[in-house]
Amino acid sequence: MAVKKIIGAGDRRLKSANKPISKFKSPKLKRLLKNLRDSMYKADLVGIAAPQIGENYMIFLTHPRATKARAKNKNTEDKLRVFINPRNTFQSKEKSLIYEGCGSIGDIFGPVIRPKELEVEAYDEKGVKFALRADGILARIIFHEMDHLSGVEFIQKVSDYGKIVTKKHYRKNIRNSNLQKKNSKITKLEYKFV
Repeated sequence: MAVKKIIGAGDRRLKSANKPISKFKSPKLKRLLKNLRDSMYKADLVGIAAPQIGENYMIFLTHPRATKARAKNKNTEDKLRVFINPRNTFQSKEKSLIYEGCGSIGDIFGPVIRPKELEVEAYDEKGVKFALRADGILARIIFHEMDHLSGVEFIQKVSDYGKIVTKKHYRKNIRNSNLQKKNSKITKLEYKFV
């Protein structure tokens, strides 16, 4: 296991420029991907970007699933995915509100309005280019992690700072609310090689 500490807000590495990956067969990339995966699972996160473990590269992982903060729900779960050198190619005009949290921010959640659907092009861990179109929590995690690659933290996008809550309050009152469940449901998931 190669668990790295999740760095917190204020650390300059969260705001630094991130380098694209060009060598997909390098041991360094394999080690970075393992560190990201192990760190995400240890911290009980559903997504993680390389800057969050102090590595300034254009990489993030997603794995929406049941965690301490997220209840088990087959409509909001997906497999582990790797995104290298991602690029957003579409976002819907329709928006949705979902409460977000972040391992780099601490035990708070806040309402964030983002496009309901997106399409992103990226490379997988083998260097194969793909396009993924999604909505629900998967789209939300991708937007959130892409923000990390641009030096943006979710707290900067909270729509109403008066509605920021603790993780305990979120788990008890919001995560199972009708709005959170409805907007988190993954109804679109299209994957293709580019």
